[in-house]
Amino acid sequence: MGYGPVSAYLRRHFRHFNAAVVIEAADAWSALLDEGGRMMVTLAGAMSTAELGLSLAEMIRCDKVHAVTCTGANLEEDLFGLVGRPQYVPTPGYRDLTPQDERRLAEQGLSRITDVCVPMTTAATTVERAFHDLWVEADRQGERWFPHEYAYRVIREQRLAPLYAIDAAESWVVAAAGRNIPVFVPGWEDSTLGNAFAARLMRGDVSNPHTVRTGVEYMLALAEWYMREADGRPTGFFQIGGGIAGDFAICVVPMLSQDLGRTVPRWRYFCQISDSTTSYGSYSGAVPTEKITWGKIDVDTPRFIIESDATIVAPLLFALVLGH
Repeated sequence: MGYGPVSAYLRRHFRHFNAAVVIEAADAWSALLDEGGRMMVTLAGAMSTAELGLSLAEMIRCDKVHAVTCTGANLEEDLFGLVGRPQYVPTPGYRDLTPQDERRLAEQGLSRITDVCVPMTTAATTVERAFHDLWVEADRQGERWFPHEYAYRVIREQRLAPLYAIDAAESWVVAAAGRNIPVFVPGWEDSTLGNAFAARLMRGDVSNPHTVRTGVEYMLALAEWYMREADGRPTGFFQIGGGIAGDFAICVVPMLSQDLGRTVPRWRYFCQISDSTTSYGSYSGAVPTEKITWGKIDVDTPRFIIESDATIVAPLLFALVLGH
């Protein structure tokens, strides 16, 4: 594959330390795909708010990503931006905000995520109404869907399309729905829409809390995906941040092998972008070799850790994989 100007520049200048690992990880990703492999990407933090969809959506459309595991926040925030991004309020001087400044933002209906404020009425409430209608319909019909399946229905049924405020090509969820790749959302309850669903139950709009499938059922679906996709071909794991998105997904292998007694291959590629300090006891800061002891990866699994800012590194690494 030839190199475009971005890739050529990175290969010219990214030679040492974390920069060199970016090149190595991208090349190993491409090698895995050349073997017919599959790649899981996990999203923690506020990657959707950071507009990672600009590059991740293209990776999905170009068949470089075959599954996503993310927090409920990353699933919904991609859609919030789809309908409300032009109304988001930049806050570049957020480090200097006083508690009184934060209160004023709240009084304006703005919820801050680092350097940008989300207008909840424009963004979250608009998306919430679309999901509310589907929750009520499913509840009355005795149907049950995963959080990402509700998102896919919202997209495919054009329930928000008239309200799109940006190019839908910038949405990774739209891209994922277009390719029909699986999205696993552990801990979905810890999200704005998860809270909204709980409120609908308390208010009586929805009667069955299982109208939205979550948790253990997601692990069962992930296990089916892994056994199918990893059968005879390498399956890789690209982790952005830490937390539940990463730990939930990678644990499917020891669950299958140790708890179920199945013979399944370990993950055949591992890369994490992390800013967590190693050895402070956090999962986010665990070095990749620790995962060998848990049966997640093997001794010969290509493994990389890039200690940097994912909002900087991920788009550059994606550009390398895409050959830009």
